[in-house]
Amino acid sequence: MTYLLALDQGTSSSRSIVFDRSGRIAAQAQLELPQIYPRPGWVEHDAREIWRTQLATARQALAQAGIQAGEVRAIGITNQRETTLVWNRKTGAPIHHAIVWQDRRAEPACAQLREQGHEALIQGKTGLRIDAYFSATKLQWLLANVPGARAAAEAGELAFGTIDSWLIWQLTGGRRHVTDVSNASRTMLFNVHDNRWDDELLALLDIPRALMPEVLPSASLAFGATDAALLGGAIPIAGVAGDQQSALFGQACFSAGMAKNTYGTGCFMLMHTGGQFQQSENGLLTTSAAQTTGVPEYAMEGSVFVGGAVVQWLRDGLHAIRASSEVQQLAESVPDSGGVMMVPAFTGLGAPYWQPEARGTITGLTRGSTLAHIARAALESIAYQSAALLAAMSRDAVAAGGAPVSELRVDGGACVNDLLMQFQADLLGIPVVRPACVETTALGAAYLAGLASGVYASTEELSSLWRAERRFVPTMAREQAQALMNRWEHAVAQATLDCTHQK
Repeated sequence: MTYLLALDQGTSSSRSIVFDRSGRIAAQAQLELPQIYPRPGWVEHDAREIWRTQLATARQALAQAGIQAGEVRAIGITNQRETTLVWNRKTGAPIHHAIVWQDRRAEPACAQLREQGHEALIQGKTGLRIDAYFSATKLQWLLANVPGARAAAEAGELAFGTIDSWLIWQLTGGRRHVTDVSNASRTMLFNVHDNRWDDELLALLDIPRALMPEVLPSASLAFGATDAALLGGAIPIAGVAGDQQSALFGQACFSAGMAKNTYGTGCFMLMHTGGQFQQSENGLLTTSAAQTTGVPEYAMEGSVFVGGAVVQWLRDGLHAIRASSEVQQLAESVPDSGGVMMVPAFTGLGAPYWQPEARGTITGLTRGSTLAHIARAALESIAYQSAALLAAMSRDAVAAGGAPVSELRVDGGACVNDLLMQFQADLLGIPVVRPACVETTALGAAYLAGLASGVYASTEELSSLWRAERRFVPTMAREQAQALMNRWEHAVAQATLDCTHQK
């Protein structure tokens, strides 16, 4: 048997999955990753914990599968994107905790860039809006706030990376400082037209080029190989992609117009646009898709900052449930949300609203409202946010001469929730399709590694491996769905209004 090992380093956990050639899971292991919240709106990770947990799960998965390193053709890596890390090239020690994608500390720097009129320049080169979500202003903050960091960076002593770069550095014993185009495209420093770090943007943010990793296609044997001592033998690292582009690849969305939504800590909807760089008129981003060659490919993307994390909040904040798996039963104990609407803007609102100062609200409460109604509203908020994204995406597609999205492929932890998926289909008015393997983020990394290492001959072969497990067909009248979306938009307006009053 030929096996592929996928390392899936996410926001809340590190996982490793062993896939066989047909894309079936042979073994998997997962460890939770502690979250660090130094101040309101700040989110950090311990980079050493990221490496420790990722290596431990890789070893566990191989042991569980009962295979040796020599039976693994290649490793694919997928990772939480935008999370920003700087380490010392000589010692390998991080200079600070990793600043997580959800972190908002760099918003003042973003506001200054917007006020200086740089939005059009940055969006034209990178496809991104100016936002603290992306890596550039996080990196800028580290250079300005960690003692000695600026001088060390200018002297070439430091390395910047997103989490993929950090893992590759560790896996190769510090021999390779690299990233792929999909992760690079999320930094706000990468020109997606020519797949290069952009000198004008580096100068604008005063970031030394010596910090930056080499950028490779997402499927490549140039990432390096693991130190033999780590996993019992040297294994090529042959596929790397940011988690959302990896999920798009794992869902076999290889051609323009195909779309997927990942329901994880956040929700991330991507629609492949082929070789066409298209700027959104509806608050979405243009990003680099995972690329098997040096030829640019693109996707439109909308990001919901708080998706499945709202269930974690029900568990850890409200103590409404003891385990995340209990949320569906609690939500189903009432026929609907009883008029309750939740806007989970715990870290602002992402696409298509882009309201960084918005804060979470619960509206429509009555004396009859219960925890079950709030749980249902929390679950439904995931679908409402995703529906707003798809509506924006379809408007952009039509404006570019294409057709509205006709089917949404779904994955991620929350997509196993049948109540949520049916409500999503009802709001969208199109089928929502759950694949046989919902671990498509890890699967995409494995597929990329398999392509580069010769396990698979083409993306056509990968398309033939994709299988649907269930199709959720809309049953709600379109008038009712539209009325619900109108109520959602009213609730969003209230969340935004509240933050305006608080200033």
